Amino acid sequence: MHTRSSLWMAAGVLGTVGVAVVLRTPSQIPSAPFAGEAMVAAADTFLHLLDAGTRARATFPFGHEERFNWQFVPASRKGLPLKDMTSEQRRAVHALLQTILSSQGYLKAIGVMQLEGILGVIENRPARRDPEDYYVSIFGTPAGDAAWGWRFEGHHLSLNFTSVTNEVVVATPSFMGTNPHRVPSGANDGWRVLGAEEDIARALLSMLDDAQRPRAVIAREAPRDIITSNDRRVMLEGFEGLAASDMTDAQRHVLTRLIEEYVHNLDHDAAHAQMQKIMGAGLGNVYFAWAGGFTRGEGHYYRVHGPTFLIEYDNTQNNANHVHSVWRDLTDDFGEDLLRRHYDEADHHGSQP
Repeated sequence: MHTRSSLWMAAGVLGTVGVAVVLRTPSQIPSAPFAGEAMVAAADTFLHLLDAGTRARATFPFGHEERFNWQFVPASRKGLPLKDMTSEQRRAVHALLQTILSSQGYLKAIGVMQLEGILGVIENRPARRDPEDYYVSIFGTPAGDAAWGWRFEGHHLSLNFTSVTNEVVVATPSFMGTNPHRVPSGANDGWRVLGAEEDIARALLSMLDDAQRPRAVIAREAPRDIITSNDRRVMLEGFEGLAASDMTDAQRHVLTRLIEEYVHNLDHDAAHAQMQKIMGAGLGNVYFAWAGGFTRGEGHYYRVHGPTFLIEYDNTQNNANHVHSVWRDLTDDFGEDLLRRHYDEADHHGSQP
């Protein structure tokens, strides 16, 4: 899937270096393997590049509790970090990420990592802010006929994936954060890795009329951080804010664009499956809530909450220049519902899970 940002970037690159573009007819375009199959192949390639010591650090049994130990703060982590990999192993990790992330999602993830180096310069402590301190952990044996998963994680980034028999890949919890949200100076002055996540939400807020806005704004002060933190399961009591059923068609269109900005970080097939699930539960049942200031530079928070998913976004720290955002699947984080259905079918056919 092409986003406006990826198209603009491509146009800029082509204009700068003068690359000749050769268009292919549909029959000449090679078919792409399903995301689950591609992930298995890429993970297997990565594992075959590891020796016994590095493999022991990178791998865990599928049922290991570490699979649920996700976090987004600077902390000691289990897994194999990029800084301890060879160039060939790093290339394999990037290839693995690109099997499930769209170009948009991949560039955001890499941007989050690059911001660590920028933050190290801003804080004058580069040793603490290390763009290579991101870890790969693989749970179970990558295979098309088995349950397995993997995680790519470091400061402000936690991407969790689960696959069962090459079915639609579950890709939550999915956390991205940025500090700084807007780079204040230097060669990257003005860069906002998660800029669209703010801009689309603000566009929706600005479209609300005098009767709708008080219903959408749930607090005049934004919370210090996302409310659900890194909890294994989302625990929110009911829905708050303005329901999409009480929005105009134009407002619902922008709300859908906001949801898609998160979902389309995944490759086309996985994103399409997620949007089908969200729309199947009813867009009218989705709520938009805002807390904090309305002016850029003021601390703010928003939430998009539906029967099957939750999005949280918070920008309050470091003078409202530090974003935390998360997308959760309320029924299937870590592939729990997918696994349950898989094991139920296995029992039905006389097989042991």
